[in-house]
Order: sequence, then C-alpha cells, then structure tokens
Amino acid sequence: MKQRIVFVISLSCLFVACHNREHTAPVVEQRDTTITVSNAYTQLFFDSIALEQYIQRQQYSDTMANRFRSFYNARNYQYAWFFNDGPAEQAYNFLNLQSDYIAYSGDSSLYNPVLQQVFDTLKTGGHFVPLTDSNRLKAELSLTTQFFRYAAKAYQGDSNLNAADLKWYIPRKKIDEVALLDSLIVHKGEKVSSYEPVNIYYQRLKQKLLDYYAMERSGAWPPLVTTRKKLEQGDTGTIIAAIKHRLMLLQDMPSADSSLLFNDSLKAAVKKFQLRNGMQPDGIIGAATLRKMNEPPQAAIRKMLINLERMRWVPAEINSDYLLVNIPDFKLHVFENGSLSFSMNVVVGTTQHNTVVFSGNLKYVVFSPYWNVPASIVKNEIMPGIAKNKNYIARHNMEITGYSGTIPVVRQKPGPNNSLGRVKFLFPNSYNIYLHDTPQKSLFGETKRAFSHGCIRLNEPRKLAEFLLRKDSAWTASKITAAMNSGKERYVTLEEPVKVFIGYFTAWVDSKGVLNFRDDIYGHDARIAEKMFTKY
Repeated sequence: MKQRIVFVISLSCLFVACHNREHTAPVVEQRDTTITVSNAYTQLFFDSIALEQYIQRQQYSDTMANRFRSFYNARNYQYAWFFNDGPAEQAYNFLNLQSDYIAYSGDSSLYNPVLQQVFDTLKTGGHFVPLTDSNRLKAELSLTTQFFRYAAKAYQGDSNLNAADLKWYIPRKKIDEVALLDSLIVHKGEKVSSYEPVNIYYQRLKQKLLDYYAMERSGAWPPLVTTRKKLEQGDTGTIIAAIKHRLMLLQDMPSADSSLLFNDSLKAAVKKFQLRNGMQPDGIIGAATLRKMNEPPQAAIRKMLINLERMRWVPAEINSDYLLVNIPDFKLHVFENGSLSFSMNVVVGTTQHNTVVFSGNLKYVVFSPYWNVPASIVKNEIMPGIAKNKNYIARHNMEITGYSGTIPVVRQKPGPNNSLGRVKFLFPNSYNIYLHDTPQKSLFGETKRAFSHGCIRLNEPRKLAEFLLRKDSAWTASKITAAMNSGKERYVTLEEPVKVFIGYFTAWVDSKGVLNFRDDIYGHDARIAEKMFTKY
C-alpha cells in the first residue's frame, strides 16, 4: 500500500514538473507510420478526448500539441510505452538512453527524478505494481513528453544557446521528433544508432569522449617537467619514459615502452601528436608541444562537449556534393555524393577580420576575375597608398571606376598579381565572403593560416574548378587552365548549385579514427563555454 501511495504522489509531482517544458522543431522528414492497429503489440487504447484534456492541462504550444496528435492519431490511440501488465521494453530502454546522454554530455537539465522514481516504484521484488487506467495514461503521456524534450535537446542542441550570439549563422538542423519516436517504438528502443539523426562525426567524437572520461577517472596525469629547451631523437632521461607513457594513454604511442631513450617510435608518436593538434610535425618536443601534452583530460573533454553541441546543429547526413571549410583547421574538404573526395589547405580571416560561420550555395565559377576592392580596404589601405605614391593605382594594376562620396570605387584588373588570383568561386551571401585563388602561395606553407580579410584563399583552386565542372564536357582541364590565364573575366554558372558550409570545429575524429584538436582562433569556443558550463 505504501508503494502505491508513493507512486500516486510521484505522478502528481510529475505532471507539475512536465508543465510547459517543450521544444519546437519543424517537421521536414518522412514519417515512419508502420505501426497500425493490425500489427499492434498491445490491446491498450485510450480516447482522443483524454489526449486533448492532457494537452490543455499542460498548456502546450500548438507545435507540441500537434506532435502528440500526429503520433497518437497514426497509432489509432494505442499505448506506445505500456502493456497491460506494466511498461514495455522501450520505456526502460528510452530512460537508459536518456541516462547515457546525461552522463556523457554532462547536461542534467533533462533529468526528471520524479519520472525515474515512478518507474523504479512500478517494479518491486521482480514484479510490476498494477496501475489504474488513469495513472497508466498519465505515465504514458508523460513519457512521450519526455521523449520529445530529449529528442530536441540530444539531436538539435540546447535551445537556450542562441547560435547567432555565438557567431554561428548556419541554420540549425531540423528533425521530425514524431517520426523518430515511431522508429524508437518499432525497434523497442534498441539499435538507436541506426536511425538517430546525428552524423557519423558525432558518433566518432562521442566514443572518444567516453575514452577521455575513463582517462580522467584514472587520475594519473602528473605534469611532464624538464629543464631542457627541447627534447629530440637520441636524448635520454626519465622524462622520456614519462612522455612515452603519456603518448600511449593518448593513443599516439602504439605500445608501452619504458626505455629512457628518445627512439624512432617516440619520434613517430610525437609527430602524430603534433599533427592531430594542428602543430608543425617535426618530431621535436619543444615548449609548445610539451605544454600541449600537459593539458589535462578535463580540457579536452570540454572541447569535445562544445563540438558535440555544434555537431547537433548540423545535418545528420548529406548525400550530395558539398564543400566544408573548417576555419580552425585551415582546410577545405570536398565531398562527392556525401563521401570525402579530397582536401586542401586554405587561408582564412585574421582574428581582426574573422571569416564568418555560415552556409550558402555555390553557383558561379569566375575565371580571370576582377577584384572589386571593398570600401574599407580602399579607405584604410589604398587611399593612404595613393597619398604616398601617385602611381599606386597603376603599379597595382588597378583602376578607379567612380566615387562614393569622397572615397574612390576601385577594382583590380585580371592578371597574375590580382589579389583573387586566376579564379574565384561565388556563393551569394550578405557577408561578401567567397573562395578564391591567390598570388601569395607561400602562406600555405604556414601551420596557422589566418591572414585574410575574411575571404577564403585556396591552395589548389584549379582542382576545385575541375571538380565543380567535371560533369560539363565543354570544360576540359585544358580549357579551365586557358580561362584562368586569359586575362578576360568570364562567369560560368553551375548546372546545379553546390552547398557550402563555412564551419568552426576545434575537435573531431577523422576518417582514420584519429582524434584531432585545434586552437580556438576566434574565441568561439570560449563564448559557448560560458553558456554551456556555468549551469552544470
């Protein structure tokens, strides 16, 4: 009797706790409507009037109310979470799924202790406590509410994080929570990874995060200290053995090695560590490399949590061609039909002239382009140059085409020294950002390549042009080369626009399974950290 009283009290608290907690997400995916009366696994049904009464009591928005109606109407108002004798398997599997998310994300805002208590109370001594019809319906609808809350948070990200405030202008991913719930019920809460709307990069990074949690729990992270300015192959000392152990924990060293000699295997491990941390892979342990090795697991965990949150915002899967620029990695990745085709080095905006994080559709390839110099550059650089040298405009192959007030309108003519190089790629946007060639090739040899005014310079622009025009038989490799060197501007419109994402990821796992980290060059990680970690 005591447990029945606890259960009833818990239920009444539960519906106060659930009041007004909901997230909105436009429905864009195709629904899974395979659950019908003919294949129902339970004979439990309820009246649609009861659902409407519940929606009114909870004061749900139209969006949330329509989710409930859509889900249960397609089921002919069959119970999704309960059998006659107690909760269905998917109810407990969903609560475990939610618990796993809370554990690895560190976000306890989803945890509903009253709901958990209800389900703990339902089962006592290996047997289920019988439910009244009224309490069963309340528990059923509360679980559905909790699932919608979970789906929005786990698969779309924290709605309290305003992406624009965090300098992120790529539209957030949209999911169909109802279709996702259909799938979860059909699969009884199992094999969630086969249908949950997150991309493979999210799954890979999540697994590495779990590895780092285990590393953090071990507590074995003593500082690596040496009085030497650098350590390199051939050096000896106890510090060498400690570094080998550290790199083995970080999965850079393939196996344990307790020797005190800086040998070939350690040099290879140091290079791997440097490469995946965006450093010059010289195999020498200088101050910067040692400092990076000394960063505690907690710092990496935070960085991974920040990037997992960003990955919840982006599409789960793209099966078409697309381009991804990762600003902190200074790389462009080119995907063909959803699979990586090739990558190249890029130069991005400086810390004073950030490249904006946004997305667009690449529509035009422009050979032998003019460079229409932005007014800010004319004012701050060209006008002072003209004041010092009256031949400045001619020397830089420029021309003045008019005036905007007292500021000249300047463009640079096509040619080998044009600031845009011999080809540019346009995806119309309000930020005046595009991809382009450059005459300053030496900058691509730098490890950190934040040198531009915001546009993205390409190391291999011809290769990108060939990729974008590969389906057009009129544009052979030789014709592309000729157009790039013609000195006459020519626009080519792509038959199908190609999606472009200018992203910002400082932690990810690559296709070889290697965990990568990069510096937070624009401070975007710091901004999101202030929002994410102050509440936990």
